[in-house]
Amino acid sequence: MGVTRFGQRTYWHLLELGQVPSTYEVASSNLHYYPRLGFAVRTPIADWYRRHQSESPFQADDWERFRDPRATTYRSYVALQRDQEAYVEGVLRHAHRGSTDVEPEWLDGLSRTLAPLRYPCHGLMMAASYLGSMAPSGRITIAAAFQAGDEIRRVHRLALRMHTLRLRSPTFGARAREIWEDDPAWQPLRELIERLLVTYDWGECFAALNLAIKPALDELIVGAFADRAWSAGDTVLASLLRALGDDSRWHEAWPRALAATAIEQRADNRAVLAHWIDVWRPRADAAVAALAPLLSDGGAIASTIARRDAALAACGLEAAR
Repeated sequence: MGVTRFGQRTYWHLLELGQVPSTYEVASSNLHYYPRLGFAVRTPIADWYRRHQSESPFQADDWERFRDPRATTYRSYVALQRDQEAYVEGVLRHAHRGSTDVEPEWLDGLSRTLAPLRYPCHGLMMAASYLGSMAPSGRITIAAAFQAGDEIRRVHRLALRMHTLRLRSPTFGARAREIWEDDPAWQPLRELIERLLVTYDWGECFAALNLAIKPALDELIVGAFADRAWSAGDTVLASLLRALGDDSRWHEAWPRALAATAIEQRADNRAVLAHWIDVWRPRADAAVAALAPLLSDGGAIASTIARRDAALAACGLEAAR
């Protein structure tokens, strides 16, 4: 007897797998009906999705072919981050006991680095959230949503470290917004984030955020800045930042898989992505160059940019300089 859909009405679209679908395959497939059927109710938002999603230059024959290499589901994400947060809580308990005092000079420097860093990290969360809301496939939406969750966790960790430092210096971080808005070292990044937040085409948002900006900026934050904190004796901040490394690696892995899926289906996607990267990479490089002297001990500009370019090369996207 041939295979029928009788009794499998819920997961019939997964029959082509030829095996029992995984939890990830069941929970992430065919979640968005509107790219194919349109919105059930006509509102002005439909035109927004038409212009910035369905008419984007970044297209594929079937976005459902994308698969998150980590196969992240809500359950697996919660389990993964639960273990990470247990570690972070232990680090912070150690800090509250007062055994990780930092030198006054380092504390003064942190008021110009750690405190303002919450603002761009929050901007990265907002961009990931927008990307997820505009993505044409549920699997892309899920990955972007969990990335946004990681970004807000990073902001939370920075805020927690600020709290422990305020136990020693109650006014620590009071000028954070002023520094973010006026300090010359932060202005290239502020302009970059503000441009990103008004990049409405979902494909360009993806290329700018996950291919051009984050691989370099994340390496500067969780790599170079963590190393500098460790050298300064701030083992608490160093541990908090280094614990974010797994998040950053996944934020590189799933976009790499998405780019590969898109290029495999339509070869012209390579040129589309390369064009956007050529637009955004110089802006990201300028932001890294301005911040690196603050967040690192030196040499971080070349290493962070090299990390980003290696991530692009893994996608076959060696954009022109």
